[in-house]
Amino acid sequence: MPEQRTLRAAEEDRREGKSPSTQAGEFVKEEIEHVREGRHGVRSTKQAIAIGLSKARRAGVELPAPKKNVSKRVQKKAEQDLEAGASHRRKSPRRARATENALKRESREPVSKSALSKQAKKAAAKRSSGARSAAAKKTARTKGASKRSAAAKKAARTRARKT
Repeated sequence: MPEQRTLRAAEEDRREGKSPSTQAGEFVKEEIEHVREGRHGVRSTKQAIAIGLSKARRAGVELPAPKKNVSKRVQKKAEQDLEAGASHRRKSPRRARATENALKRESREPVSKSALSKQAKKAAAKRSSGARSAAAKKTARTKGASKRSAAAKKAARTRARKT
């Protein structure tokens, strides 16, 4: 079950009109925190992200199942999570415990800063430069004046540090 803090943050994102993937990001963040705290481990960075997205769908975030570049099994699981989010049936305690115990045997390493950075770079590399550019432009449009200003100052600091 997601923490109340995460549910509130996702709800706030929804009210502000942010995309379902942004809302789901709150759940992914929570999952990464759980692994870092040592509640359980994960086999890979992708698994941590997948668990977060699954929780988001089950919590009612209308994040559609991926259409391409994934297996049928992944699509089916995402659709099941969406249905579960709509029905509000609880997972059996025995199954929940088994999942938790299996994850406890896994590593904490996949959510290190370097592992997350590597995953983000890999994901970005799969997208075309046009898609990345369009995403950056959309971000700039939807950010708002104060956040745009803060981002510009941060970029300037980064550039200064690199020279």
